[in-house]
Amino acid sequence: MITISIIEDDRGTRESLAELLSLAKGLQVLATYPNADDAIAAVPAHTPDVLLVDIHLPGKSGIECVTILKAQLPRMQVLMLTTYDNSDAIFDSLRAGAGGYLLKRTRAAELIAAIREVHEGGSPMSASIARKVVTYFHAPSKRGSPELEALTAREHEILKHLADGLQYKEIADHLGISTSTVRAHLHTIYGKLHVQTRTEAVVKYLKR
Repeated sequence: MITISIIEDDRGTRESLAELLSLAKGLQVLATYPNADDAIAAVPAHTPDVLLVDIHLPGKSGIECVTILKAQLPRMQVLMLTTYDNSDAIFDSLRAGAGGYLLKRTRAAELIAAIREVHEGGSPMSASIARKVVTYFHAPSKRGSPELEALTAREHEILKHLADGLQYKEIADHLGISTSTVRAHLHTIYGKLHVQTRTEAVVKYLKR
């Protein structure tokens, strides 16, 4: 059972999301919040597996909310669900610790699939958002990153598979190693890159 909490200021949208997800097999909605402050106060005591977050909220923004909660709950997965598709909002969300970014026009089935994907360590994004990310990183880098140069050949290999969207088990199967070994390598990679999440590591790798 994947537990979910929702941060959305529009009551109708919030209730519709909660009802939709409650009907999906294998999903359970723990709580909904109309603003960031309520979520910041309550989420740490009832930590969901996945947190759905709107960006435009009264008071603190969704991005500010994610920054605060991810600092306290680094293992919790965050999926942004918003109308904003500009680059600043996308990359600020990813830097804050979001693992995925969907637009509100996303179909119900795709939203449910994205929740399962981000829970498994994936980084689901609406097609137009993914295109913006790819376009951004197509600009050639002027120099190599010293942090990336510090990685071993195997660490580079694992990071590349991670950037390609493979899950931990898929990486393990591809390289002929155990999932626990993949996780151990990723722990070392995160330390060398000075990041805390899969998304941050991939962003730094693609920006090389």
